[in-house]
Amino acid sequence: MSTADRFAHRQHVHLTYLAVCRYGTAAAIDLVSDGIQSVARYAGAPQKYNATVSRAWVELVAHHTEHSDAADFDTFAERNPVLLDKRLLTRFYRPATLACTEARTGWVAPDLSPFPWNATHA
Repeated sequence: MSTADRFAHRQHVHLTYLAVCRYGTAAAIDLVSDGIQSVARYAGAPQKYNATVSRAWVELVAHHTEHSDAADFDTFAERNPVLLDKRLLTRFYRPATLACTEARTGWVAPDLSPFPWNATHA
């Protein structure tokens, strides 16, 4: 089993969930983003880090955490299976948007659909 297999998407979501629960959304954004960026640099692939993707995932996990009474991650994941879909961001972003320099180095708001907490209700 490779390292990538042991730390797949579910494990990233789990780590993000723990960071949000312990430190809150704003601190979790910095903690998770800094961690991913460090791992990418250590792996010799700093270009793989994407600031928008990292922040968007933390915000999505945080949103679901705020609306959950789950006592542990397994229950949380069972109740929020959408977060285990690696393609979730494609509901909110065009691939070209996430691939642009601005998204890789800073924050770019969703361009397909707003996040649930930003959606306006008519």
